[in-house]
Amino acid sequence: MKLQSRITLLSTIGFILILISACSAWREHRLSQRAEPLPPMVFETSYEGRGISLTVNFEAGRSFNHPLMAIWIEDLDSNYIQTLYVAKSIAEGIFRHGDPSTGRWQPGPVRRPAALPYWGHQRGIQASDGLYLPTQDDPMPDAITGPTPKGNFILNTHTPAESPQTFRVLLEINQSWDWNRYWTNDKFPDDEQYRTSSQPAVVYEAVIDLTSDQTSYPMTPIGHSHWSGKTGELFTDLSTLTTALDIARTIQVVIE
Repeated sequence: MKLQSRITLLSTIGFILILISACSAWREHRLSQRAEPLPPMVFETSYEGRGISLTVNFEAGRSFNHPLMAIWIEDLDSNYIQTLYVAKSIAEGIFRHGDPSTGRWQPGPVRRPAALPYWGHQRGIQASDGLYLPTQDDPMPDAITGPTPKGNFILNTHTPAESPQTFRVLLEINQSWDWNRYWTNDKFPDDEQYRTSSQPAVVYEAVIDLTSDQTSYPMTPIGHSHWSGKTGELFTDLSTLTTALDIARTIQVVIE
């Protein structure tokens, strides 16, 4: 091989190696940027909350993608006491992309009984259309509503003044379009509500005992709701759920 040809070949190889190195460095930089967690969203709710202060620390899981949530408290006999937080779209009955009548999606009324049915039935307020959901005409107070979190969040709130010394904190979470091999899109072909819900909502629980010295309580999944919200039944078999159990990584209740 002539000297000039060798020089050209070596130059080309060197350029390729430099390009590969630069691309690798850029990729590692992008991955490091992507790996940096966003700071958690912090918000407060309190509806006549003159009881104890509590904080819910929510760490998003791998499958988190703008899910709907409600957080509330009950006594040990599963009697509803008070909602501490509920997504604004559920609380007001208006979804950001709920009305396509103008040719563009606009905020509009939507009834989604499959979204958070366990919370709705436990709350026990039935609307005129038979659904256990707030409506535009009868929304929930702004003091306990909030936006849908985009990732990790911290909720600071209070229990009602006359809450029992031992009670349950519950969280229901639901994410649309998360099909899996069991909850397929043709499982209930005639059920319109199921087709927008996919895997049913997951219910988490922490039992709080104010008479103990414990201040931090992990929330654990105890079941899932009805797949289309027709009943308030809690199904304790979670073996058919996959990504629905990865929406949350950890949920912790801290008593102040």
